[in-house]
Amino acid sequence: MKSAVRRTHGPEVLGGVGGFAGLFDASALRAYERPLLATSTDGVGTKVAIAQAIDKHDTIGLDLVGMVVDDIVVVGAKPLFMTDYIACGKVFPERIADIVAGIARGCAETGTALVGGETAEHPGLLGLNDYDVAGAATGVVEGSRILGADRVRPGDVVLALASSGLHSNGYSLVRHIVAGAGIQYGDRATDLASDGTTWGEALLEPTRLYTAPLLRLIAQTGDAVHALSHVTGGGIAANLARVLPQDTWVELDRSTWSPPPVFRVLADLGNLELTATEGTWNLGIGFLAVVAADKAEAAASALLQDGIATWQVGVVGDGPRPAGEFEQGAKGVDGGAVRLVGQYSDQGAK
Repeated sequence: MKSAVRRTHGPEVLGGVGGFAGLFDASALRAYERPLLATSTDGVGTKVAIAQAIDKHDTIGLDLVGMVVDDIVVVGAKPLFMTDYIACGKVFPERIADIVAGIARGCAETGTALVGGETAEHPGLLGLNDYDVAGAATGVVEGSRILGADRVRPGDVVLALASSGLHSNGYSLVRHIVAGAGIQYGDRATDLASDGTTWGEALLEPTRLYTAPLLRLIAQTGDAVHALSHVTGGGIAANLARVLPQDTWVELDRSTWSPPPVFRVLADLGNLELTATEGTWNLGIGFLAVVAADKAEAAASALLQDGIATWQVGVVGDGPRPAGEFEQGAKGVDGGAVRLVGQYSDQGAK
């Protein structure tokens, strides 16, 4: 575990592993004219219950980094460092090492130093094999380069960035559907894979990490990227609405993509229409980027070269919006208005 953590350390990290506090040399921030610190904290949610059920813990850490660090890049910030917290009924060293090694892999992929953490036993509160994970990260962005709703203009293009699957949201619904269908996590998921993959393994597909590709995109395209939205709890429309100006609206065209099989199979098992899950699952879109119209094609091409399928899903409008129900902001943010329109494509997932 210590070896995995040390691999995330650059010369800015002082003191190594095991201290009461992690130390990070912030001297590099002197190069910023107005350095703004960005911070985020989150957990993985009930996805950990599936990891516990099949005793596979090496990907949960990647999910944690995705939930925490990928929120920082939304404002255009470069992550600096992260800490983690693991609460468990009993410490099993190999299990904790697997979890932390996954966090370290995610930190290395996103350029984040893992500078510290805490593992706590809570006997009598958590079961012997139960645990939960959480983390917090800090990043920095130049004050004049911060992304957000104030940069968005009518006519901007909304690009969808493909997810790797469920990511780390909506697992209470997933577990309810699986239990109701009488499926065991050790059963082969023949509807999802032909290689003997079990349901538990398929549902633990790690969250895709977007930080490094998005930072490269921002660096390559200058002022082309105006706003970013991380599609997590609340679904596609609500999360995009959070980063739009109040007087704007977007209709996201469902026909531009096909939700991957995991969403279709689960919806069928739960006797749900895909549209009924839009506020719970990402349905194949992990991030949304609002970009200048004349740079949209170049931005999509750059992300594709970085391994992320990207496509145009909508355009920012202003003035009177079309009749019908829209999502209007979310989580206390009075943002723009967003709704999904049309029917999902059946031509294969993006």
